[in-house]
Amino acid sequence: MINQLSWKVGGQQGEGIESTGEIFSIALNRLGYYLYGYRHFSSRIKGGHTNNKIRVSTTEVRSISDDLDILVAFDQETIDVNYKELHENGVIIADAKFDPKKPEDTQAAMYAVPFTEMATELGTSLMKNMVAIGATSAVLDLDIQVFEEVVQEIFGRKGQQVVDKNMEAIKAGYEYTKEQLGGAETMQLEKADGQKRMFMIGNDAIALGAVAAGCRFMAAYPITPASEIMEYLIKKLPALGGTVIQTEDEIAAVTMTIGANYGGVRAITASAGPGLSLKMEAIGLSGITETPLVIVDTQRGGPSTGLPTKQEQSDLMAMIYGTHGEIPKIVFAPSTVQEAFYDAAEAFNLAEEYQCPVIMLTDLQLSLGKQTVEPLEFDKVEIRRGKLATEALPEIDNKGYFKRYEVTEDGVSPRVIPGMKNGIHHVTGVEHDETGKPSESAANRIAQMDKRMRKISNLKFNTPIHKNAPHEEADLLIVGFNSTRGAIEEAMGRLAKDGLKVNHAHVRLVHPFPADEMMQLVQSAKKVAVIENNATGQLANIMKMNVGSHEKIHKILKYDGNPFLPQEVHTKCKELF
Repeated sequence: MINQLSWKVGGQQGEGIESTGEIFSIALNRLGYYLYGYRHFSSRIKGGHTNNKIRVSTTEVRSISDDLDILVAFDQETIDVNYKELHENGVIIADAKFDPKKPEDTQAAMYAVPFTEMATELGTSLMKNMVAIGATSAVLDLDIQVFEEVVQEIFGRKGQQVVDKNMEAIKAGYEYTKEQLGGAETMQLEKADGQKRMFMIGNDAIALGAVAAGCRFMAAYPITPASEIMEYLIKKLPALGGTVIQTEDEIAAVTMTIGANYGGVRAITASAGPGLSLKMEAIGLSGITETPLVIVDTQRGGPSTGLPTKQEQSDLMAMIYGTHGEIPKIVFAPSTVQEAFYDAAEAFNLAEEYQCPVIMLTDLQLSLGKQTVEPLEFDKVEIRRGKLATEALPEIDNKGYFKRYEVTEDGVSPRVIPGMKNGIHHVTGVEHDETGKPSESAANRIAQMDKRMRKISNLKFNTPIHKNAPHEEADLLIVGFNSTRGAIEEAMGRLAKDGLKVNHAHVRLVHPFPADEMMQLVQSAKKVAVIENNATGQLANIMKMNVGSHEKIHKILKYDGNPFLPQEVHTKCKELF
């Protein structure tokens, strides 16, 4: 019996790899297992190698595994690219159609199963993924009836005959592989707890968080890996009286979002690095007009088009310093799908309370990786609208203009919705006085700049750093952000077994940087390792700018398009001693 399984299916993009992993993982999720999935896919619609690696466990997991138990291969390239991940007791299940060849330097067992031929005999070669699921079930000694409910949900609209045929394909793959196995030992998973949990990608959690927060408008341009946020809201917002507009470009998307927020509607836009580059001028417009703006940046491999379907964390500096001029801005980074939900909801509160752009920074692994999620607590979602006037405004003086940009002690001015009586004011992208009228007065410029920058000096953000710091004096402090959290947490356990005292700080509020909290953690450690998916160590450099201790801080970087594995973090950290 095993309490954890690593399973991967691979082939050419467009031949059902994603649906194979989806059906397999949904069924196991419903049995109560914890899952973590990561898709490696090409930046084209069809063709090119793709795979889906899924980790199944009886306990919570937040990272893909180092090795592999089962590899399901629809072509030889899948074997050649992925076989080295298999441990010595691993299994390759390959489609017999391509006459699979097992590499000589692997001890893994291989079984050739005629996925395509069996599916064709049942009616269509498209069902070869179902045959593969059946073959996997045989290796795991898993009752194929666990897939019946999922198959019914996915294919039920096509008629019962289609459902039955797909279940026949699963059964055929199971029976054929059982015969091939003979008396070979199977990989039986320990029984799960049977609890019902959600299974979702980070982008869906973000979109759901936006809905819960009262967001009713989205303007966006499709881009990997952010498009699922728009796709989710396209399905949900109309039923709630909301609207999604697929704009002609990124500039239109962000300016429409600013306009909606100015009109009092909670609105969002989402993109990736190239799109954020186009949005930069408008982000500055949000800053100087003090209009709330929520943006999601799903980081991917850059620069330019770069690696659009691969993991990277290289937008950090751009999100903090990308706009010309100086504006207040809030940038934060969730590290799990659950955090993505709650943080998305909180983004709207922060944007309205501080009347500034709020950028929610995710990465491809977090946005598209699918995770088991404990039931979300919707009663935890608050709606706070800051200084937005909701009642009749008092009469104003004889100048006839509302002081929309009034200089206040906390830097936040009163805000009104257009059309409110006694609320008339100017809105312009040039420097302005308290009523919004353009002004180039030196004294006014200083007063308005100081007012705007005061806003976030006392920002209140729940859990700016996720801390797991059991040691008052640590040998090593490991720091990361976004999706590296799971790999770091696993590496911590292994380093502890090596005899090292290790603390972990995962940065959630990137800007304004929580310098005081981080300084305490850095000062109590002999060495600091910053784990990030970029080539220059952007988070490490931000830490040096804010907390010093240059001699302690070591960069552990990965920028080949792949996420960190727990073993990589463990090995690189151990090399520091």
